Amino acid sequence: MSFKRKMALAVFGLSFLAAGGALAEECKPSKWGKDDEIGSANLVTPERVKEAAKLIKQGKSLPLGIVIDSKTPAFPPRGLSLQVVQPNQQGGHRLFAYNGSYNDDLMQLWLGIGSQLDGLGHLGQNGMYYNCNDEKDFAQITGLSKLGTHNVPPMVGRGLVLDMTKYFGLDYLPAGKFFTAEDVQKAAKNQGVDIREGDIVLFHTGWTDAKLKTNPKAWASAEPGISEDAAEWLAAQNVMAVGADTWGLDVVPPEKKGRPFWGHVVLLKQHGIYILETMNTGLLAREGVTEFMFVLGQPRVRGTVQMIINPVAMY
Repeated sequence: MSFKRKMALAVFGLSFLAAGGALAEECKPSKWGKDDEIGSANLVTPERVKEAAKLIKQGKSLPLGIVIDSKTPAFPPRGLSLQVVQPNQQGGHRLFAYNGSYNDDLMQLWLGIGSQLDGLGHLGQNGMYYNCNDEKDFAQITGLSKLGTHNVPPMVGRGLVLDMTKYFGLDYLPAGKFFTAEDVQKAAKNQGVDIREGDIVLFHTGWTDAKLKTNPKAWASAEPGISEDAAEWLAAQNVMAVGADTWGLDVVPPEKKGRPFWGHVVLLKQHGIYILETMNTGLLAREGVTEFMFVLGQPRVRGTVQMIINPVAMY
């Protein structure tokens, strides 16, 4: 099947989920109250921040975001275009008394490209999103009036990276391979960690390291990822965020026919748990890091659905 055909099917599947169909369910208000807009970010507390800081043993830090440009593959029709300009400096004109010159940049882009934060207004069911927010009430073309990523406070907490390549004994997990709740629990046990409330859980599948540069079309057309019951189990642990070194976290092609990106429904809509996509986990996996202090302060653009990010892992 061609790349365009695969992505068209994925888009159709995502549209089907958004439409809801037979999968629609009765809305359940958030445990943090009917007016809550930040979901699991409520789990950021002074106590958890101080505990996370204790994980800094070596004084090292690594970026979890990847470098992106106009050639970075993304879920269609997403992309970006960058222009560097020198305003009012045509023909050799110089500015100020000291003949200064400067560069500015202009960018047109989708915010769901590269390493990104999926906000709670990203994916819903039958027009209903996290905490019973109806799309008719908050999704304007000028920006979300609720659930925008600008509302999310700095996400600071205990980060975990579970190396699923080591668990399965593979250099990288192939497209379409999913890991279950049992796999997640066993992988954590093998690494000597437990998953706790408020954690940021990242999965290393090796997919981005293996495919992004060598075969970008393959990278963007499918991926390994979590199963439906893995999403349910992680949500039951009350984690703050779930992410991976893949562009969509969920396995593609989906575990169950007609249910692509179901983990997004479980995490975002049903539980208010954030999703972190295309995390650069290979850096941590190669150093054997399992626990670290996770820090994210995303750009605060009012009303955004998603945001390009570069979280920091400190250990």
